[in-house]
Amino acid sequence: MSPSSERRLVAIIAFVQFVNILDFMMVMPLGPDFACSLHIPVSQLGIIGGSYTAAAAIAGFAGGWVLDRFDRRTALTFLLAGLAVGTVAGGFATGLGGLVLARVIAGAFGGPATAVAMAIVSDVVPAERRGQALGTVMMAFAVASVLGVPAGLELARLGSWHTPFFAVGALCLLAAGAAWRLVPSLRGHIDALEARRARGDSPSVLSEFSALLRRSTTQRMFAATAIASFGIFILVPNLAAFTQGNLHYPRRQLGLLYLMGGVASFVTLRPFGRLVDKHGSFKVALAGSLLSVAVIIPSFVFTIPWLPVPLIFLAFMVCNGLRNVSLQTLSTKVPTATERARFMSLGSMITHAFSALGAMASSRMLGVAGEMGDVSCGNRDHPVPSLVGIDRVAMVSIVTMLIVPWLLRLVERDVLAAEAASGAPKPEDKLAPVAHGE
Repeated sequence: MSPSSERRLVAIIAFVQFVNILDFMMVMPLGPDFACSLHIPVSQLGIIGGSYTAAAAIAGFAGGWVLDRFDRRTALTFLLAGLAVGTVAGGFATGLGGLVLARVIAGAFGGPATAVAMAIVSDVVPAERRGQALGTVMMAFAVASVLGVPAGLELARLGSWHTPFFAVGALCLLAAGAAWRLVPSLRGHIDALEARRARGDSPSVLSEFSALLRRSTTQRMFAATAIASFGIFILVPNLAAFTQGNLHYPRRQLGLLYLMGGVASFVTLRPFGRLVDKHGSFKVALAGSLLSVAVIIPSFVFTIPWLPVPLIFLAFMVCNGLRNVSLQTLSTKVPTATERARFMSLGSMITHAFSALGAMASSRMLGVAGEMGDVSCGNRDHPVPSLVGIDRVAMVSIVTMLIVPWLLRLVERDVLAAEAASGAPKPEDKLAPVAHGE
């Protein structure tokens, strides 16, 4: 592809990722809104977030076996259309069961859509420019945090909780149309697979998966990913309800709170990445975990009333980013270039699965002080009952935060030993670009 066509394709995939991430992220801050309207206990909001991630995990694993059989453009368009259906269905939900079913549909399509989008970038962009391209695509997460979530909260405040679902559903359809019209047909992976089969030199997918999973470094990295995902998602789906119900923060300012958190994450991620490059993942992750504990204990365990809510929220988001950068950076160093997509696919499945477990666990551990009652859920602030048991949930999260850095230390030691044994960067990490379809 020409440089201009390549940049246009990367921009399209970044937009696809923005819509996909926004679809996932917008639901949790809206929890108290539709809990009020649909009479859902706020302690059960974790089930709604967990249903999406559980479906994404299962669909991601299944997609790893079948998605490579289809044209990338066709697969991406189909998945985005399915995501639109699931998202719009959420806006029509009339109870907890209907909303959970809608989020299951959205997760079943949204999870594999991410994998296909990344595969398209890897197929088209040569190896020497792929990191920059993927960095552009990954900025969609920050943009969704900074702009998308606050915009969704404002739409819900000005209209109703249904409005963001319909708006994001429309964006999903727009992304599906852009994928079909602007992404070229990509069948090189199908031709390459058929050629390998004709030569008789293609190992089975099962044997390649098995070889990767038998390595101790892979097992430790996936264990760290699982524990970190569980520890984060046992708290995150309940942030909006906790902020409004326990800390009595006004609903009309919740969008601004998420905007500030997103901006703080956006401006600190690059400096945190440089810290990881300089000091290693273990030290930075340990610092992030200890700082997170220092934030969570007074805020969630003891709920000290005079602490400013924006300060708590910003500190939580920044510390979370510090640990995530450490984990993600180290995870890219574990696989070789030829198995990186498979490794990332399994890592994504584990992330979604244990995020779902964390969200479900929080719904089992939490209760509410009182009921929503027959209150207005319109444009003005409505009463949100306080969560009971958030201190226990916070303690579980703290334990996971203190375990993860030590697992990363073991992984980092393995990676450094492998690099020392080879005497140089892995040769497969310097693959020359190849012609499309080879």
